[in-house]
Amino acid sequence: MKPRVLFLCTGNSARSQMAEGWLRHLAGGRYDVCSAGTQPVGLNPGSIEAMAEVGIDIAHH
Repeated sequence: MKPRVLFLCTGNSARSQMAEGWLRHLAGGRYDVCSAGTQPVGLNPGSIEAMAEVGIDIAHH
């Protein structure tokens, strides 16, 4: 069983989504990674764009 990591923030629209994307990218599948929000509002398009600039796709989160 892989270790689990949860990134939690209020809206789950930017910081936690980006952190999830980075860990998935850097860990290469060694962790079960997810993100959540206490009051989720949906993924910020700017987060998708910023991560795409460094080659990480978070559009499916």
